[in-house]
Amino acid sequence: MRAYRIETVGAKPQIVECNRPDPGPGTVLLRIAACGLNFADLLMLEGKYQEKPPLPLTPGIEMAGTVEALGEGVDPALLGRRVAAFAQSGGLAEYGCVPADRCVVIPEAMSLVHAAAFQVAYGTSHVALAHKAHLRRGETLLVLGAAGGVGLTAVEIGKLMGARVIACARGPGKLTVAAAKGADHLIDSEAEDIRTAVLALGGADVVYDPVGGAQFKAAFRACNPEARILVIGFASGEVPQIPANHLLVKNISVIGEYWGGYMAFRPKVLTDSLAQLFAWFEQGRLHPHVSHEMPLARADEALELLRARKSTGKVVITM
Repeated sequence: MRAYRIETVGAKPQIVECNRPDPGPGTVLLRIAACGLNFADLLMLEGKYQEKPPLPLTPGIEMAGTVEALGEGVDPALLGRRVAAFAQSGGLAEYGCVPADRCVVIPEAMSLVHAAAFQVAYGTSHVALAHKAHLRRGETLLVLGAAGGVGLTAVEIGKLMGARVIACARGPGKLTVAAAKGADHLIDSEAEDIRTAVLALGGADVVYDPVGGAQFKAAFRACNPEARILVIGFASGEVPQIPANHLLVKNISVIGEYWGGYMAFRPKVLTDSLAQLFAWFEQGRLHPHVSHEMPLARADEALELLRARKSTGKVVITM
């Protein structure tokens, strides 16, 4: 089989021929059809991610395909099923072994490309908004990086939950994408002062931040009393320092969320969330946005789209 991998951290990834793996106890062999790219894949290749998968490393934490073989102890009903899976790595390959309990059978109406773009982005936003921030109908939600992989789903889910959504993104093209997902107000982060613009709209009750850096600081200063700030990631490369005295004065809560971390200590949060999200998809209420669908041979180019922030929604590699 072919796989896109590195032998050492920081090396240039190569497409290599390697042996197809055999599923061990509790795992399945997945014939991978598509892999959704995430910012985490870039961090793993650079050795900067919070988890350090063993080398050689094949990146790709979310994938979709067909179950071709079962390891010991796996439910026989999974054989031949189309599933989406979340794993520590391995998605950028033609085959991979993943834990059976991380496989979700996908609806018949969902394509494998959309399935590979669904779990991490929609799951991150739904757990953040519903489970962590307890977003309420009528509240104002500010989404930073609103045209990106997770940001765009936060716009869509926020509207579905009844919030007034302010979408902040770089440039008119990305704002158009956010508007199509239902954003009520648009802020161009390249041309406008975020704090001033948000305050003019009445301030934010919940902030969804996958960006960090200067945008976090601006959003922090535009929060209403008792606002909740969701720390999702740091695409800007800058981890903000939080003035605790300001949290106290305005009764603001800053809440971290690492979606994949729930798998280790409270997986029911993820399974319940995904059940709701797939139900919404089947009802026609969620519409995954894939801006680029590219073959494995163009994985370098696809990852560069993420690095340079030239994509909207998700970038998906097909095998």
